[in-house]
Amino acid sequence: MLPFLQILTRVHPTLLTHVGTHIQIPNPEHMPLTVENIGRGPRDLPAVSLCHYGEQNGDAMRDPEMCFEMEIEDGKLKSIAPYYYRNDYVGREEFAHDQDNGAVNARTVQKQKEFADLWGHNLKEQGFLRGYPETTI
Repeated sequence: MLPFLQILTRVHPTLLTHVGTHIQIPNPEHMPLTVENIGRGPRDLPAVSLCHYGEQNGDAMRDPEMCFEMEIEDGKLKSIAPYYYRNDYVGREEFAHDQDNGAVNARTVQKQKEFADLWGHNLKEQGFLRGYPETTI
């Protein structure tokens, strides 16, 4: 997922710094992808949400949504760490950090990293980066 987000944040640097900045990437063959700076994550680092939104009975459904904290160095994305996963269609929601005491569940973090890597690869293969300069990685 990191290379995917590196491209997006180089093209849209305000995703790194301005809460509420969002882009929607259409793809005729797939649900659009929404990327949004959502403020701060559980470790008080800047956070971003990536989400496919579908609709069921008039309600927006996440399929899936993942949230990542971003380490930024010299205005560039250095690393990301997943902390949240949700898929409304299967009724699944996972927090990698306990919301009460902040404890980190290393197994959940690892599962989320593995899924994020696969998802990032799939997003690229599905053409969500068409039009973005990949030579910046």
